[in-house]
Amino acid sequence: MPNHFDLFVLGAGSGGVACARASAALGARVGIAEVDRLGGTCVNRGCVPKKLLVYASHYAEEFRNSRDFGWKVEQPEFDWPTLKENVRQELLRLNGVYERLLDNFGVMIFRGEARFLDAKTVQVGNEIITADRFMIATGGKPWVPDIPGKELGVTSNEVFTLPQLPGKMAIIGGGYIAQEMAGIFHGMGVDVTLVVRCQHLLRGFDVDIADHLQVEQAKKGLKIHCATHVEKLEKTEDGITLVCEECSNMTFDTVLFATGRRPNISGLELETLGVKLGSQGEIETDDRFRTSVEGIYAIGDVTNRVNLTPVAIHEGRLFAADHFGGESRTMDYSLIPTTIFSQPPLGTVGLTEREARKQFSQVEIYRSTFRPMKYGLGDIEEKTLMKLVVNAATNQVLGVHLVGPEAAEILQGFAVALKAGATKTDFDRTVGIHPSSAEEFVTMREPVKVEPKGEGMD
Repeated sequence: MPNHFDLFVLGAGSGGVACARASAALGARVGIAEVDRLGGTCVNRGCVPKKLLVYASHYAEEFRNSRDFGWKVEQPEFDWPTLKENVRQELLRLNGVYERLLDNFGVMIFRGEARFLDAKTVQVGNEIITADRFMIATGGKPWVPDIPGKELGVTSNEVFTLPQLPGKMAIIGGGYIAQEMAGIFHGMGVDVTLVVRCQHLLRGFDVDIADHLQVEQAKKGLKIHCATHVEKLEKTEDGITLVCEECSNMTFDTVLFATGRRPNISGLELETLGVKLGSQGEIETDDRFRTSVEGIYAIGDVTNRVNLTPVAIHEGRLFAADHFGGESRTMDYSLIPTTIFSQPPLGTVGLTEREARKQFSQVEIYRSTFRPMKYGLGDIEEKTLMKLVVNAATNQVLGVHLVGPEAAEILQGFAVALKAGATKTDFDRTVGIHPSSAEEFVTMREPVKVEPKGEGMD
């Protein structure tokens, strides 16, 4: 039977490709199905194009700052079509890299949408495929609230290929996608307004860093409307009008919905198999990625557990090691670092202050706010915030949070330290790299007096 596999993967995004490659490297016969371009959301509509646009959007501020460092810079001019085409070419290159990686490991690629016929059989186009194990790694997709006129807006799927750069853009949402897109388009010269339903940005993040980010964004010229509920979108002569009581019915060229994502399970026919789903359509799994149906597994955003590309990759590799490598390991979801590539960027690992106070009776907070050295000569007034959350009873560092330049690069090493169980004494004994922003984390000596935070803020 030529189309029978030890493992068949549905979805060739980061998690699915990692699972397929690792399994094939351990001797399994593996096939994979993908209806779109290889690489999934991360490569095609997420992490990669987003980060390239983040780099592009920084140049306006860098040109401005360079003058105070002695550079004579003519008035820069941004060309959206040039950036869009160069990003497209880079994504095509990465699509090819993914295809070569799968080919090199002997993974058979099937192009088309996969659907289950039964628990041991899927169909991709005209191909009927059977397997001993199926891995669902179909990721997530944008979710848009069901309001009148929603079809007038765009999502993160379309925003990278807008035909022209908007003059005025509304971004509906207060999460990480909204923050990143706001910084990107504001940096490119777009008049950006964030429209947020909640009282605060970045629900679930530490209150201090979320509030600090909002202050810094406002200083850069971003308009932010919190506690604002959009009732509908209307097409008018001047553009697209947001109808909402709190925002005086503002009109924009483009409206971007950054209102969350949902698991991408449409067309898989999971309900007919009896695969158990959660309230938002997520596939429920145990700690070995098993669903409620024997032989069917799931990893990545489709499980709505921790929706980060490196998490999906790690899950895929653990599955391969478990099933084809003779190892029995489970995923540790604690102390996973993450960065929001907002402007300025935000990084966090470990417990927020509020989470720590719920779990431990003695919590100390170390916090420092300062102007980064790179802005010392210019007129950019951006401030960095760094914060440590410490269990005072054991001296263990529970959380590291920051808002400021190079947040991702700074945070990665501190995430390793937290994973290793570092204490505040370990931080204090570490010699800082001078001059750098990162050294502030090992030079904060006195805890701050903390005002009680409001409930429900993170």
